[in-house]
Amino acid sequence: MADAEGGAELEAALVQASDEMGLAEWYRDCVRPLLRTGPEGWPRCCGGGCEPCSEQLVRVAVRTKELLGHERKGE
Repeated sequence: MADAEGGAELEAALVQASDEMGLAEWYRDCVRPLLRTGPEGWPRCCGGGCEPCSEQLVRVAVRTKELLGHERKGE
């Protein structure tokens, strides 16, 4: 992803993905590192009932990448 740190296109995609997946606005900053890391570095659910669950954060990251036109790889 060329501009995972910021930019209007990324922000719009992150907002849309967050809204679609029901992720509260204040958790969006938790998704940004996932966009830089990619699937190989994404956390897995620990089963501890975390809010938000890492699976939700990953779903938002995947959807953000889809909205930006990136293909899903290795998920």
